Amino acid sequence: MKRITVALVVAGLLSNTLFSQTISKEELTFLTSEWKGERFPDGRPKISDDLVERAKKIGIDDAWTVLKNLGYINQFESGWKTVNDEPVAGRAVTAMFMPSRPDVEKNIKERGTKQGRIGNTNSWPIDVLTKGDVYVADAFGKINGGTLMGSTLGTSIYAKSGNGVVFNGAARDLQGLSEIKGFNAFVRDFHPSFLQDMVLMGLNTPIRIGEAMVLPGDLVIGQTEGVLFVPAHLAEQVVATSEFVILKDRFGFEAVKTGKYTPGQIDSQWIDAIKTDFLKWLEKHPEEGKMTRQQLDKIMEKRTW
Repeated sequence: MKRITVALVVAGLLSNTLFSQTISKEELTFLTSEWKGERFPDGRPKISDDLVERAKKIGIDDAWTVLKNLGYINQFESGWKTVNDEPVAGRAVTAMFMPSRPDVEKNIKERGTKQGRIGNTNSWPIDVLTKGDVYVADAFGKINGGTLMGSTLGTSIYAKSGNGVVFNGAARDLQGLSEIKGFNAFVRDFHPSFLQDMVLMGLNTPIRIGEAMVLPGDLVIGQTEGVLFVPAHLAEQVVATSEFVILKDRFGFEAVKTGKYTPGQIDSQWIDAIKTDFLKWLEKHPEEGKMTRQQLDKIMEKRTW
């Protein structure tokens, strides 16, 4: 019995040491306490794969508006360069890099070697990626020597996550990255240099990307306009409301074109007659999805769009 107890204690210590650059599960759960759904073993909110797929089809402008109307005004960042036009949506795995300091980098790398980590610290976040994740890194905007990946690491990232990256820093080997089918990267710039004088100081911790706060597990939506970071507990509401806005606009175009309703009526609280006509319109367009009167009333009541 004593041997088993000692073994369990040692295993627990090793587990904590392995992820010693992360915040504790308790702290992450505290910071994301509004999230009531499933979590990863480390406490990161686990937004469903279905919701991630739905997020790829909504408009980032609509999603931003929903967040703004809910009081979340610091979740969007623009000014990116990308590998291609592929939209990115997924759960954030966060990494915080800092300018290197010899004593600190030496200690971190020595500990990482003992823990079985391989390669430079910019590859360590890749090891924890799962399908549907987005590697989001704060590299303090460094370009020359701030290249967190080239085509080799980009291939590894896409193989593990099936997704892209958001780097407040740089990447190298644009041509090679562009050949990874389905992959995209939002970076500050591309540069031929290799990573230097940088060290990983936080893995799955809160980070800052420009003017946005990003927490592990946030829903990341990257499109042509920029990148939006949706708190996990608001992901379902933001996606569902944005989906409704798309439907509302399509229905509204037809209704205004025929003269049945005015633009002002479509863009304000709907009277019962418009709600009824909208649901009938959905029945005639099953490819657009389904919605009950209760769901419609709930979206209209919150009016976050």
